[in-house]
Amino acid sequence: MINNDKYGFACRAVSTVALLLSGWLSASAQESAVVDTRGASMSEPLLTVSYTLEETIAAAQDQSVDAMIAKYTFLAAYWEFKSFRASLLPSLNVTANLAQFDRSLRLLQNSETGDMNYISNYNLQNSIGLNIQQNISFTGGTLSLNSDLSRLDQFRPSHSNTYYSQPVTLSYTQPLFAYNRFKWDKKIEPQKYEYAKRCYIESMEGVTASAVELFFGLLLQKTKYDIACKNYENTRVLSSVARERLKLGTVTQDEVLQLELRMLNDSLSINTGKTALRESQLAFNSLLRLRENVDVDPVLDTDIPNLMLDYREVIDRAVHNSSFTLENEIAVLQAEAEVARAKAQRGASATLSARFGLSQSSDVFSNAYKGLLDQEVVGLSISFPIFDWGMGRGRVKMAEARSELARTEAEQKENDFRREIFTLTEQFNNQRSQFEVALKARQIADRRYEIAMSNFRRGSVSVTDMNTAQSERDQATEAFISALADYWKYYYSLRRKTLYDLASGYDIGAEFDKMMQK
Repeated sequence: MINNDKYGFACRAVSTVALLLSGWLSASAQESAVVDTRGASMSEPLLTVSYTLEETIAAAQDQSVDAMIAKYTFLAAYWEFKSFRASLLPSLNVTANLAQFDRSLRLLQNSETGDMNYISNYNLQNSIGLNIQQNISFTGGTLSLNSDLSRLDQFRPSHSNTYYSQPVTLSYTQPLFAYNRFKWDKKIEPQKYEYAKRCYIESMEGVTASAVELFFGLLLQKTKYDIACKNYENTRVLSSVARERLKLGTVTQDEVLQLELRMLNDSLSINTGKTALRESQLAFNSLLRLRENVDVDPVLDTDIPNLMLDYREVIDRAVHNSSFTLENEIAVLQAEAEVARAKAQRGASATLSARFGLSQSSDVFSNAYKGLLDQEVVGLSISFPIFDWGMGRGRVKMAEARSELARTEAEQKENDFRREIFTLTEQFNNQRSQFEVALKARQIADRRYEIAMSNFRRGSVSVTDMNTAQSERDQATEAFISALADYWKYYYSLRRKTLYDLASGYDIGAEFDKMMQK
């Protein structure tokens, strides 16, 4: 027979061990989840974390996809600028043609008799050269220094080998009346690089703006949801009180029905608010690359800087720091370069070339560098269009029209930019007073609601008045959060336009290197 006492003890022991093991596994899972809040797993337990506005901005700039895109976009421009700088420096190249074997028949003409005959060609060629080349940006010419050595092995009719050396060859090529690409690149490329830097900083400020919008969006939806839950609970309690007062005849059936209807509407608001809150939560988590099981509790900070901005100071910062001015300057420079290119291609083109070198040939390698012979080559090539059916003139006129268009557009964009800065400055200055009004209105609405609740319980306030006080409180709370959100929206919009921290008083561009290290 089975001993029941021993069996029961064993079962209890196994159950205890199983419970301890499951508890340990659950605690381990929660601990690992707290360590890493990024990724996605719907089966993991819900984690609640708190974020202030400053923490949200820092996290977005550090780990958002938009921040990474901005960084790699700038890096592409950075290496493009590095390539341009490299093109201005001397280049050193080694060239080699190795083991060029040729065994064939070639058709040659006898210079004396004029007879055409096929001659057997059977040889091996090897050559190596060192080249130093420097582009002259001021003139658009190219200066080069070369050193070459070649060997020819002839196998028929008899075996022989010949060395040909060019120890030094200095050459210069100068286009005349041509478009000087190096000259214009020296003007445009540094501007493009500086423009890329400012665009990167502005993109990061754009990430900040997105973080601000999503932070307050989440805060507003969470506030609406919390209000709906509190309103439902308060209305439930008040409905119970009203039913008791109905028995005493101090309230009407209509008022009781109003509370019940209000309770139903609050229930619907809870369901709607829960869905909206989840959507805002997922959008916030997506920006910060948080897991879907992370529930963010936005921390509200009502302190705002006491700032009144002067438009003239703001526009000066914007013109000096933003990418807007550089964008217009680059557009005008590129248009002017196209005019210069069209004019150069329209008329005569000429190229002056000069070469000086030393050379020698010998059957012996050492003798190929003795008794060097000088060689000089100077030449001028010219091309002049006689009749091109007006294509050259048309290209010039088209380029000039585009240049004038670029200047006109730049002027219009500047006017629009100044108007935008003025509007943002005025909106920001006005928003502080709007915020203060919203704060006072919320305080008054909260107090009025508390008084209405107290009076309703004493029977001195009707259900209609109670509902009105509740609605006004809810509206005042939402208006307060919206006013605070608008304040920071205008603040960071101006910060993005000026690349200047208005509260701290420093240029954001000064921390460019630190930003790139993130």
